[in-house]
Amino acid sequence: MRAAYAMSLRDIPAVHRLLAEPRIAGFSPLVGPETVKDAIDAVIAEIRRSAADRSPAVPQFEAIVAAVCERLAVAERDGLLDVINGTGILLHTNLGRAPLAREATDAIGAIARGYSNLEFDLESGTRGSRYERIGGLLREVSGAEDALVVNNCAAAVLLVLDTFAKSREVVVARNQLIEIGGGFRLPDVLARSGATLVEVGTTNKVYLRDFEQALTPRTALLLRSHNSNFSIEGFVADVNPGELAALGRRVGIPVVEDLGSGALEDLADYGLPHERTVVDAVRDGVDLIAFSGDKLLGGPQAGIILGRAPLVARLRANPLLRALRVDKATLAALGATLRLYLEPGGAKRVPLYAMLGYSVEALRERAAQIQSRLSRQARHTRVIDSEAYVGGGALPLARLGSVALAIRPTSGDPNALAAAFRRERPPIVGRVEGDELLLDLRTIHPDQDAYVAEALARVIG
Repeated sequence: MRAAYAMSLRDIPAVHRLLAEPRIAGFSPLVGPETVKDAIDAVIAEIRRSAADRSPAVPQFEAIVAAVCERLAVAERDGLLDVINGTGILLHTNLGRAPLAREATDAIGAIARGYSNLEFDLESGTRGSRYERIGGLLREVSGAEDALVVNNCAAAVLLVLDTFAKSREVVVARNQLIEIGGGFRLPDVLARSGATLVEVGTTNKVYLRDFEQALTPRTALLLRSHNSNFSIEGFVADVNPGELAALGRRVGIPVVEDLGSGALEDLADYGLPHERTVVDAVRDGVDLIAFSGDKLLGGPQAGIILGRAPLVARLRANPLLRALRVDKATLAALGATLRLYLEPGGAKRVPLYAMLGYSVEALRERAAQIQSRLSRQARHTRVIDSEAYVGGGALPLARLGSVALAIRPTSGDPNALAAAFRRERPPIVGRVEGDELLLDLRTIHPDQDAYVAEALARVIG
């Protein structure tokens, strides 16, 4: 409590008075009425302890309200909040990965407000399949025979392994035994599914003959995995996916590819290295392809499985699928996102590809306009060339030209400045480089520029 102690203990405001205070009451729908009351009780208890240690005096009413609001703001930040991403990482896993297109959020609202034909066949009037609500769109955009959706890509891989490889062998190249965020390790998933891992090749070189020599009567699958967040360069050799698929057809063993990010667009069109697309994998003849919905596809969190119809049918018959199924909101958002890819130029309305499409010149102009809104605070900011990253495990070494506002703190501590921006409502998350905080404009929506300028004035001021 920083305010002067100008009141006595008997003047501590009643709980009901604090509950009625609009600045405090406004937190009730955000964190819940019990949390609001707990915060008031905690502040009052702290006042009583402090008074007992010094003298029977308490802070003024405004200081008490401010202390309660400060506690409630911390509680609010513990919940799920909308944030402004100034990190320059487009698919930031910790910030929720891909933002959804307006069409996707509208579709969620329309479906969530009432009932739907989620598992009802309107033609026959009998029970239907939720997977048919999205299967046609996935077949249309990919060219695959059939498709299935589960709750994330790890679940998709687990379902495939559980269906085809329990108590049997799965052959994987050593250079693809990945670990991704959260400690997800491919060997651990194989072990949990009941499959036996058979490693082939070396860390830097794998040949088709390595797969051929590993085949036994117990071989269930040949598995490829996306090199998420790393690359191997130099003295290397790898197996062409089409050649591996041809081997699988020749010996009658399905080839499965964990494609990871699931691009439907060629990133080379945006000045980035080519990332293997879903259509590439289908054309190569891979039997089953698993990928995420919330990365390069730009949709909601989901795990998508495409491939040969008989194999997808076996996945659909696995009882484990019920534990991995998605809800109506996910299907609505995914369907709306996929429809954009079927429209000429529609992918540009997917926020990820809109961000990739910003020109450096346009970003620089936006940064200058934000800076022009500042008065005396402008001397603490400068517009600099920056580098953005795709993120989400895709293209780990690829960088994209960008523009950022570099803010030098008056205190000399850029981490404290970053924390101050994170306390804004909505919070603004930047990245610290050297002694400055950077807010990268490539991941900030143009509609948020005015708010960023206001936050800059508040925080720096």
